[in-house]
Amino acid sequence: MKSAPQLEHWGPQCAGVDEAGRGPLAGPVVAAAVILRAPLHGLNDSKKMTAAARAHWAARIRSEALAWSVSRAAVWEIERYNILQASLRAMARAVAGLPRRPQRIIVDGNQSPPGWQVETRVGGDGQVDAIAAASILAKVVRDEEMLLLDRYYPQYGLARHMGYGTAVHLAALRRWGPSVLHRRGFGPVDRAWAAAQ
Repeated sequence: MKSAPQLEHWGPQCAGVDEAGRGPLAGPVVAAAVILRAPLHGLNDSKKMTAAARAHWAARIRSEALAWSVSRAAVWEIERYNILQASLRAMARAVAGLPRRPQRIIVDGNQSPPGWQVETRVGGDGQVDAIAAASILAKVVRDEEMLLLDRYYPQYGLARHMGYGTAVHLAALRRWGPSVLHRRGFGPVDRAWAAAQ
C-alpha cells in the first residue's frame, strides 16, 4: 500500500479551504475550512482515500483540529449563481463560520471566495495538510447528506453514485425525470427535464 505524501503544514494561523460536489448532477456543493493545531501525518487528498479512510480522518479532524467549519450551497443557489460562484460562496461562508479568524487562508484551486484575502493553490488538497483536511470534511459531509437524500429519492440510486452522472443515474433521470435535487442548468439534467415535458 502506498503511503500518504508528506504535506506542508502552515501552522495554527492558517485555514485550508476546499469543496466537494462541483461535478455531480444532483445535490449540494459542500465547502469546509479547517485550521490544524499540529500536523496530522497520513492526511491525503480525499479523492485518493476510500470512504472508510475518509470517515476515520473526518472524525480525527473534528476532534483534533483547532477549528473547523462546513457550509453548503443548495441546488437553488447553484442554479441562481452557477456552480463556480455557488462553490465560492459556500467557501466564503465556511471561512466566516470558523470560531477563530485565521491570519492566512489558502484555498484549493485558482479562484478566491468573495470577501476574503486568500492564497490559492492548484492541487492544494494534495500539498497542504489543512486543505487536505478541508477536502475530507467537505466530501464526508456531502456524502452523508446524499445518503440521507437517497432515503427520500430512492429511484435515483444516490447512495451508489452520490449524484454524479453515472450510467445508472442517467438512466434514472430518463425514466423518472429530474427531482428538486437535480441541477437543472447541467446538460444531462436539462435534457432529461426537456424530455419529461
